[in-house]
Amino acid sequence: MLSHHQIAAATRIGMLTRERDTASACAQALQELARALPLDAATLLALDPLTGTHVQVAGIGYTTETSQALAAEFVTTPWYRNVVRRALPPSISADTEDPEEPGPRFRNGWFYAERVRPAGFRDGVTGALRHHDRRVGLIHLNTESAGTYDTEARHLLASVIPALASFADPVAHAGELHGLPERGAASLVTAGSVIDLPGRDRARVLGDAEFQGLLRAFAGTGGHRLRLLWPVEGAWYRVTLHRHRPGPGITPDAVLTHETPTELPYGLSPRELEVLTRAATGQTNQAIAQALFLSPRTVHSHIEHVLRKTGAASRAEATALAVRDGLLRPGPDHLAFFVER
Repeated sequence: MLSHHQIAAATRIGMLTRERDTASACAQALQELARALPLDAATLLALDPLTGTHVQVAGIGYTTETSQALAAEFVTTPWYRNVVRRALPPSISADTEDPEEPGPRFRNGWFYAERVRPAGFRDGVTGALRHHDRRVGLIHLNTESAGTYDTEARHLLASVIPALASFADPVAHAGELHGLPERGAASLVTAGSVIDLPGRDRARVLGDAEFQGLLRAFAGTGGHRLRLLWPVEGAWYRVTLHRHRPGPGITPDAVLTHETPTELPYGLSPRELEVLTRAATGQTNQAIAQALFLSPRTVHSHIEHVLRKTGAASRAEATALAVRDGLLRPGPDHLAFFVER
């Protein structure tokens, strides 16, 4: 039977899911586990969504290099497959390998003999972390005492695995961190790859080659947010780009892209939106005309239409409105004017 102390520790681990600083939450969760269960070493590993390798996000008694090297070996063994398929984390002492499955028991196998026992550990327990029906990492505890992780201890670890999985999942809180609305497609773009967010469709704008150039330019600005409008196959989308913090598989230049379908605000035409965007950079009518291969008179007409449709009293008021509300269709060269820092 679980003690009051153990139940309290499990509750505190669950409450850590509210923390926005997931690195700190991971470290605190391991400390709470150390209070609830005997352990001499522990490692919490996240599954890199791009490479499929395990990355330590918190550890007690394990260096990052050692933990990741051991994980890289462990995932090649039949014992890893045993961990993945079981809801109740298997332990060395319980030795819960399926007796009908051929092969040695873990405590009689090479990994225990060559990696675990020489380190002084006599018992250990490993759980697979799943979040939104995806494998996102591993939790492993070791102790120098034999026979420590009995069924009760394994049930306690199983009870906190959902919280640990939430910490380890590098994209679990991406939307919450940036205050994304519940509706709309969203994707995390990093190092030329796209990571899908749980429960979200992939952003359609990512399929546009010109938009990809804009994304790269945004990542290079060092800014934190950019709001704009973008067309894809005749439809318009309100798009927000957020710089995302690094994590397992998430590089410092990662960009969270969120989109929702929209109509062009105020009844603006695509050309009027383009003229308004260039006006917001401070370009004169003559400069806009040259850039868009229009006559200055045509640009002047577009500006007049923008003022009438938006209700702005002046060109300056219209451009301020555009920047404030993200009524922009910028190119990569214009981002310095609009990125929020």
